[in-house]
Amino acid sequence: MKSVSALICSNGKRPQLLRTAVKSILGQDYPGPLQLLVVFDQTEPDSLEDIEVPPGRSLKIMVNERQPGLAGARNSGILAAEGEVIAFCDDDDYWFPSKLSRQLELWESYPQAAAISSGIRLRSSGQDHDRLAPAVASFQDFLRSRITAIHPSAMLYRREELTGHLGLVDEDLPAAYGEDYDLLLRASRLGDIRSLPEPQVLVLWDRPSFFAGHWQKMAQGLTYLLVKFPEFESCPAGLARISGQVAFAYAALGQKGKARAYARAALHRNPREPRAWLALAMTLGILGPQPVLGLLKALGKGI
Repeated sequence: MKSVSALICSNGKRPQLLRTAVKSILGQDYPGPLQLLVVFDQTEPDSLEDIEVPPGRSLKIMVNERQPGLAGARNSGILAAEGEVIAFCDDDDYWFPSKLSRQLELWESYPQAAAISSGIRLRSSGQDHDRLAPAVASFQDFLRSRITAIHPSAMLYRREELTGHLGLVDEDLPAAYGEDYDLLLRASRLGDIRSLPEPQVLVLWDRPSFFAGHWQKMAQGLTYLLVKFPEFESCPAGLARISGQVAFAYAALGQKGKARAYARAALHRNPREPRAWLALAMTLGILGPQPVLGLLKALGKGI
């Protein structure tokens, strides 16, 4: 049985949801050794003394000793982990009991896979929306689409690769925006990402995102990725998608010139890119960002 280290990074603002996440990991039906590390970032650590740790499991509380933010916190956990496999979970998500055992069975069947994921279940406005990840996703697939069904809370990576040729989470990303996408792009350069065909993680979509309204950070993070991965130039649909997202962010900021420039660039590569058209409508005052985001959230989607 492979040893697994699961990492939860928290800023301490969701203590009850954190406890739900912790219990869902400690309660996995996977019979192998499982270590859970909870990394507190820019806050006093919670001892979690009220949580019972079952046999064959361990719970370690630590603080982020690297750059403040999600990327640094995840890297602190990776470097402190003892398991052969690294699993991520956000502090407001929930693992289904069979997640690890099913995923590691899949990895046994496809040992050449660079990472393993699963589908997710989004809970929004009292409704559940299943997002089923593709069985296999390549680097070209991730250039074309973020594939949001492949969620960071569902991911498994090999620790030796994260500390080796794949590399740690990129701490240079502005505000760590898109750090999970960056890691997927780098991993899929090395091999395909395999996923279970069913949801194994519950994602609460109604809670406020830490990036909600932080349009400048979104624009900076996405343009950073465009520079880091020049391969986007070979994928018009993917380049148009990210350019449309940047256009939307600048339109939300009221920076109409930049929004229109990125929207035109997006539409030049894909005339049907919806984010670019939304951004143009916002620069004309026809739409505002909040109604658009509210509608997408109700549908279990994002910009």
